Amino acid sequence: MNTTHKRSTARWILLYLVACVAAAALGSLPFVASGTDETSPEGGLPLKWIADVPLGGRPTRLDYASYDPGRHLLFVAHLGDGEVVVFDTRTAHVIARIPEVASVHGVLAIPELSRVYASATGSNQIVAIDETTLNITARMPGGIYPDGMAYAPDAHKLYVSDEMGKTETVIDVRSNTRVATVPLGGEVGNTQYDPVSRHIFVNVQSRRQLVEIDPATDQIVARVDLPGAEGNHGLLIEPRQHLAFIACEDNDRLLVLDMRTMRMMSSFDVGKDPDVLAYDPSLHLLYVAGEAGIVSMFSVEAGKVSKIGEGRVGPNAHVVAIDDATHRSYFPLKSLRGQATLRVMEPQAEGATAP
Repeated sequence: MNTTHKRSTARWILLYLVACVAAAALGSLPFVASGTDETSPEGGLPLKWIADVPLGGRPTRLDYASYDPGRHLLFVAHLGDGEVVVFDTRTAHVIARIPEVASVHGVLAIPELSRVYASATGSNQIVAIDETTLNITARMPGGIYPDGMAYAPDAHKLYVSDEMGKTETVIDVRSNTRVATVPLGGEVGNTQYDPVSRHIFVNVQSRRQLVEIDPATDQIVARVDLPGAEGNHGLLIEPRQHLAFIACEDNDRLLVLDMRTMRMMSSFDVGKDPDVLAYDPSLHLLYVAGEAGIVSMFSVEAGKVSKIGEGRVGPNAHVVAIDDATHRSYFPLKSLRGQATLRVMEPQAEGATAP
């Protein structure tokens, strides 16, 4: 048995044990049973269904989600209702709905600050939320169309994609004030922080570029052309393997970029209109969620990326968040049987069968 196979076997054994413990607790949780109709997840993915949990509110569009593992809280942007939904993953209950976050798109939990930031696109503001009280504590200008966000901890700055304003808005989290606006020269996609370079990277989708910003100066230090990119919107950086994953919504492709050389390594077909990406670092699993409800999954090990499955998770399943400890994946669905719903799934252990 080779080393890679040993690691894979050990990982799935651990996953199976975690799943057994989690399953024992399900009886006490307020989960809604899944049906077998068109709303149920399809095969093709190494995932099994765990639960569908009503989120409350109206069956309107949901957007980004962000998880605080220390507090076991998942924050979900309920764009259509202008609220941030707070979901406790231990009890599987919605514990709060934070109102007055107009057309909320982006949401980012920053555990070290005990704070959550949300982009209120309807009022062109960035909103700060206290994680202890779940109250809004500050509002600041967010540009013309604030969307995704990333945090640069050394600089104490929050970077916000201003999609239609063609800029990056910079917020000092110590004072909750806007301190800079970085012109990007094109329509802006997602923003991510790279802990290796300690720089911010931003998709500029109308120019087919990935732009690098130094938080020390808030200046652009590099523009990387992305061959094969059309509508490069989604972005995720895997720092341990020095990889960037770029989801292109206009041609349904996933691009893999080597962050050391800034050269394209590979490209894959994914589901229609890919949007949000998430990564489970201990299982080396990448999730790409799309507007059509199709999720594509990839194995990422030793710098090698392999597609391992693709299938329909649910209607409009374009957002995914991961709990690294339980390996559960959370998919906010805007209307499942007429309700805004959080679909919970987890990786399928080898040899196991779904319930």
